[in-house]
Amino acid sequence: MSELKKEILKRRTFAIISHPDAGKTTLTEKLLLFGGAIHVAGAVKSNKIKKTATSDWMEIEKQRGISVATSVMGFEYNDHKINILDTPGHQDFAEDTYRTLTAVDSVIIVVDSAKGVEMQTRKLMEVCRMRRTPVMIFVNKMDRDGRDPFELLDELEEELKINVRPLSWPIDRGQSFKGVYNIYEECLDLYTPNKQKVTESIAFKDISSPDLEGHIGNKLAAKLREDIELIEGVYPELDIETYLKGEIAPVFFGSALNNFGVKELLDCFIEIAPSPRPIEAIERVVRPEENAFTGFIFKIHANMDPNHRSCIAFVKICSGKFERNMNYKHIRLNRLMKFSSPTAFMAQKKETVDEAFAGDIIGLPDTGNFKIGDTLTAGEDLHFKGLPSFSPEMFKYIENADPMKAKQLQKGIDQLMDEGVAQLFVNQFNGRKIIGTVGQLQFEVIQYRLLHEYGAQCRWEPISLYKACWIESDNYEQLQDFKKRKAQYMAVDKEGRDVFLADSGYVLSMAQQDYSDIKFHFTSEF
Repeated sequence: MSELKKEILKRRTFAIISHPDAGKTTLTEKLLLFGGAIHVAGAVKSNKIKKTATSDWMEIEKQRGISVATSVMGFEYNDHKINILDTPGHQDFAEDTYRTLTAVDSVIIVVDSAKGVEMQTRKLMEVCRMRRTPVMIFVNKMDRDGRDPFELLDELEEELKINVRPLSWPIDRGQSFKGVYNIYEECLDLYTPNKQKVTESIAFKDISSPDLEGHIGNKLAAKLREDIELIEGVYPELDIETYLKGEIAPVFFGSALNNFGVKELLDCFIEIAPSPRPIEAIERVVRPEENAFTGFIFKIHANMDPNHRSCIAFVKICSGKFERNMNYKHIRLNRLMKFSSPTAFMAQKKETVDEAFAGDIIGLPDTGNFKIGDTLTAGEDLHFKGLPSFSPEMFKYIENADPMKAKQLQKGIDQLMDEGVAQLFVNQFNGRKIIGTVGQLQFEVIQYRLLHEYGAQCRWEPISLYKACWIESDNYEQLQDFKKRKAQYMAVDKEGRDVFLADSGYVLSMAQQDYSDIKFHFTSEF
């Protein structure tokens, strides 16, 4: 087997997604703990301990205790190279998460055992289904009073529209939580709450052996045997092929905060999760083991280091091997570029890398050359697809609150929009700038970052709009007539495309009826 192929088979690149507060960032930390990447896990919410979570490093995240940007982290474990993307769970930042899902080969969904499946998780699951991404589920917080595990499994099947197969099973829950039986590896893991250490596990091939009583008592032993029998009877055997097609989801139970059940998840994950997979470009399908380097930019992050005003473009490597100081072709700008300091990440700590392989995610310093969705190759003209912007649902005018700082404001808006934080529309009628977002919180984040990173003050002014849609048509006269009639509601986006800002659902549906030759799009990919 070639060196390249060996490296690629070692790679596992996945995202962790969930509803806010289900324990996603805590799980990420515990995985890093196993990889020896961090030595002590930070309590995310506690103010007593000054260590904050490794993957939340933006100032605003530390203040609020939530993740607002996807972090990328890599570590080695059992001779595998694991790349985790921790995504924001808060729905106002869903757009960032949708884009991240284009850069991963599989997904772990975290579900809170008390709350079950929540709205946001459903939406993200739809994106996984669209892309046929394999999914594993971790049911968290078993050490708190939660719902019956069988009920949870039914809910997962119903809400996420996917078959499930438990690979570990909890022994009681809440105050009397005793541990889990690992069905996948046939061993018993007994629970001692400890945030830093890992619990010992006992090999237990034969669950009918009377030794079981010695570990967990008569009542629980009887219940566990009954449950396992029921599981074997009701749920299909785990077929790895069906998992890889995204049709069945293995389920693990545990408590991320107490580092319990996490190792089982990780061990099974590196065994069955896919290594990097082929990716569709517009021209052809690109296979990871091809020798020539290709990759695309799925995220741009400004000011990762507050002392240097720099942007970093995150590149997902789709094929071949990336080497430092080599010339690569930037397809959109049609020019060669060389990168002297590509970096790999451990949350905010980054180190320069000399080479990286398909499946890896690297950061390239960006001085304004990149946009989300750009393709880099060793020379071939390729365009990767599938990085949509969705139609925003909230709109405000952005105005300069300090006339002396107009330049800084302009630069800040440009960089934050390139980063994909929100979308900018310029009204063609009065030239005013409108910011469109998916949620209210993004306006606060933009205002905060403009002030703290660019020294610019903005103020928001209300505007009542229902939806922004991109329009196109082959019928030139009809398009011109529409633009003339709706002049007050016409805008252009950052790429200069026509956008119609409908102020109500009624107006939009009338426009769609009256102008049958015009296509109204609700995502920017058409």
